[in-house]
This record gives sequence, structure tokens and C-alpha cells, in this order.
Amino acid sequence: MTVTTLNTDTISPAAVTAIGERFREPTWLRQAREAAWETFTATPWPTYTEETWRRTRLTGFDLADFTLATEPVPAVSSRRQLPRKMSANLRKMDSGGALVFQDASLIYAELDPELAVRGVIFTDLRTALVEHEELVRTYLGAQVLAADNKFAALHYALWQNGTFLYVPRHVTVEKPFQVLIQLSPGKAAFHHSLIIAEENSELTIAEDYLGAARGMSDTVVELYPLAAARLHYLHLQNLDTTAWNFATMRSSVYRDALYRHLQASWGSRLSKVWIDLNLEEPGSHGELLGLYFPQGRQHIDHHTNQNHKRPRGTSDLLFKGALDDASRSVYQGIIRVWPHAQKTDAYQKNDNLLLSEQARADSIPGLEIQADDVRCTHGATSAKVQDEYVFYLMARGLSRKTAKRMIVSGFFEEVLNRVPVPGVRHKLEAEIARRVGLE
Repeated sequence: MTVTTLNTDTISPAAVTAIGERFREPTWLRQAREAAWETFTATPWPTYTEETWRRTRLTGFDLADFTLATEPVPAVSSRRQLPRKMSANLRKMDSGGALVFQDASLIYAELDPELAVRGVIFTDLRTALVEHEELVRTYLGAQVLAADNKFAALHYALWQNGTFLYVPRHVTVEKPFQVLIQLSPGKAAFHHSLIIAEENSELTIAEDYLGAARGMSDTVVELYPLAAARLHYLHLQNLDTTAWNFATMRSSVYRDALYRHLQASWGSRLSKVWIDLNLEEPGSHGELLGLYFPQGRQHIDHHTNQNHKRPRGTSDLLFKGALDDASRSVYQGIIRVWPHAQKTDAYQKNDNLLLSEQARADSIPGLEIQADDVRCTHGATSAKVQDEYVFYLMARGLSRKTAKRMIVSGFFEEVLNRVPVPGVRHKLEAEIARRVGLE
């Protein structure tokens, strides 16, 4: 497919039209873009009287500061031709397939030929739209809606590319899929991930977001673990600390299916992330794991929903964060049990470790129960490093600084022990070690 240059780099109605023309999009998609832009313009900017935004302010944020990626980036045919950091990142994981994006351009792709023969589709969303239009049309935008929030509407108006992964029924993929998204300075990026696990299939996919110095990332992730499927999604956000990051992610989990989500938030100047887990049918199970370690004046905000709609669903959430310097975190989550969702078992826990007097962590867990035969619990903690723990380690010959670092590393073990991919766990451990000064 020949791709021309986008003829405008401004965030504007003209860009909405230009993207549709550049890629010769079908009418239904162009109409969806135009409707999303109308929703964006009609939706007020967040105000601090809204509960979801009361603790997160967009001071200094201005869409006029960012431009769209307009030039296609040439693809390469082998890993050796990728920039060294990209190829090194790919080597950290033994994967069944890999995609590498530079802004909206897919610059490298690989897929195990045996998986392709079994019907697995792993490509960029732009290619999938051309080669599998009906499949994309069925699922695109059916999970996360443009009306969900102002940034979701902006995303649907301006997205140019993304990740597409489809695993057919009864296909188990043992090796994880890997996606690298490298974003250029000063750009506004709108990566869309669409991941479908058909009945009784299994897959794991890890997406790494990097770069975006003085830029913005506005991401939407839609996940479909259908009946008896097992879908593991790992979202590793390590953007530049000058980047603005917004993400809306939603999974619908069907009968007897399992969905696991890991959210690692290391980078960005400010992150506002919505993660919705919808347990749609009886016997569905969801697990949400989170790690964050802001430093300097970073601000990390996670908002989660565990929506139990049918009987015998289970969900388990564990988010842990360490905060240093003058950083701040916000965690707001709710467990909702709908009427008739009996035998629900749901848990929610958020723990924070404060490493300085200026760091601040706000935790607002909540329950909304409309059924009477359920077990739902939640809790949140914020604490400093205990002096007795430091003294215990110092008594065994460690310096105070080393002792404190070991305590921080151990704090995250509860989450790290539940990461299903060794390569991802090693990357997370390395990032934690770097932040506490062990590397």
C-alpha cells in the first residue's frame, strides 16, 4: 500500500479529513472520525469540580504545542537494520511475533510462520483495515467509545495506526507478542490497539511506549477475551518525563474467560489512565496489576473500574507505587456489582511507599454493590520506609542507602511475582533497580 504524506500537521478538523483521504478510508470510518471530532469539540475540558479530575490538573497543557506525524517512515527488513536500542529491546524477549512503530509508521514486523498458518493475524491496524475490513469494523470502537472522555474522542478523530492482533478459536500461542512504539519529540501520537482472543484461545502481548519528549500520547486499547479464552496484556509506559500521556483501556471478558492486565507507569510528565474491566458473562475472571515509580515532579493518575455484570465472576486488583522527590500519584478505583451478579468475588488493593517528605499519594478505593450474595473487599495504604527495617539491614553490614534501596525493591515483589512473561519481569526489575540506584 502506497502511503502519501499527510498534508497538514495541525490538530484540527482539516487533519481529520486529511487522514481519511491519505489512507483512502472507507466511508464508515470517515464518518466515525467526523462524529468523534464533533464529540471532542462538544465535550468541555475537564474541570476540577469533577471527581475523576479533582486531583489531576492539566496546568501547562496546550494542544497547540503538538503537531501530527506527517511523513511515512521507511520500513526495514531485519532487526539488524533497526536502531540499536530498538533491536536490543526486542532481544530481551523470546517472542512469537514483533511489531515496531516509529510514530504512526510500522517500520518492522515479524510473525512465526507456523502461527500465520494457524490463522493468527498480527500486523498494524492500517494493514488490517485493508486486508480484514469486516473484522476490524466489527470490533473497532465497540469497546471504548468516543463519548467516554474528551481524550478518547480526540483519539478516534485523529488516530493513524496501531496494533492489530487476532488469535482464532482453539489456538494457544505460547510465546508472547511484542510491540515497540517509539514516539518523536513534540508530536501528538494516537496509537490504537485492537486485540481479539477467540473462543478457547490463549495469547500474551506486551506493548512498550517510548520517547515523546515534549509530546503527547493519547492511546486507546480495546481487548476481547471471548468465551474460555486466556488473554494477558502488558502495557509498559516509559515515555520521556516531559511527555503528556492519556490512555483509555477496556476489556470485555466473556464466559469462563481469563483476562490479566499489567500496567507499568514509569515515564511521562503527567499520566491519566482509565482501565475498565467488564465481566460480561458468568464465570469470567479478571486480574489488574499495576506498578508505578514517579520521581521529580511526575504525576501519575490511574482510574480503574471492576464491573461485575453476571454471576460467579471474580476480579483481583493490586496496584503498588513508590514515590520519590515531589512526585504525586492518584489511584481511584471502584468495584461495581450489578443486580443479579450473585457469587461475585472481588478484591482491590492499592499500596504506596513514600520515599520523601514531599511525595504524595492519594488513594480512593470504592464499592458499589447491588447484589446480596457477594464477597467484595478493598483497601489502600500509604507509608514511609520503616526505620526498624532499615536498622535491621544496617545491623547486618549494609549502608543506610543500600538498605533503603533493598526495601524498595522488595516492596514491588508482590506484583513482579505475578508477571507471566520472564522477559517483561526482567525489564521491570531493571527499571526499578535503575530508579533506586542499584544500576
